[in-house]
Amino acid sequence: MKSFITASFLLIMFSLNISAQETRTTENYGNTLNLGVGVGGYSGNYGNSGRSLPVFHIDYELNAGTNFTLAPFISFYTYSNSYYWGDKKKNYPYKYYYYRETVIPIGLKGTYYFDQLLNANSKWDFYLAASLGFTIVNSSWDNDYYGDRNYYNHSSHMNFDLHIGTEYHLNNNLGIFLDLSTGVSTIGLAIHTK
Repeated sequence: MKSFITASFLLIMFSLNISAQETRTTENYGNTLNLGVGVGGYSGNYGNSGRSLPVFHIDYELNAGTNFTLAPFISFYTYSNSYYWGDKKKNYPYKYYYYRETVIPIGLKGTYYFDQLLNANSKWDFYLAASLGFTIVNSSWDNDYYGDRNYYNHSSHMNFDLHIGTEYHLNNNLGIFLDLSTGVSTIGLAIHTK
C-alpha cells in the first residue's frame, strides 16, 4: 500500500512539473536545516515500540557533490507502557507496573536530487536517499517493579533506511517537504541558509 501511495504521489508531481513553463538552473541543495515530524516509531525497522508514535526529526544538509548532499541527523521519540506482573512466592503484589522508553536514532543521510533529470519546476525538488545510523535506547521501570527489567528492553543497534521525497519552495529561504521512508516518514520545514 505504501508503494502504491508513493508511486501515485510521484506520478502526480511529475505530471504537474511536465506542464511547468519555468526552467531550472543549477541549484545548491546544501546548507539546509530540515525540521520534521512523523508518525511511525520505528516499529517495523528498528523493532522498538511496536506501534505508531509521533517522532521528531532534525537534519542539516551539506553539499557533497553535484545534486548530492550528506546530512547528519537525529530523531527522537518516547513512549510508556504498562506490564501486569506479580510473584506470590516472593510477596510481590500483582499490578500494572509502568515502563518508559526513549529512543534516539542518530546517523547520516545521503540524498541525490533528480530535478535536472526531470526538468522540474524551480519550486520543486525531488530526491532519493539512504540513511545509515544507530539507535540509542534508554528504558526505565517503576521503582517497586522487581520482575524482569529486560522484558521490553531493546538494545541499541544499527539501522538502514531508504527515502523518497519532495520539497516545495515557498520562497528562497523556506520550503515544506514530505519524506517517505522505510523507517519513519516525515513532513516538515526546510530552512535554506546562504
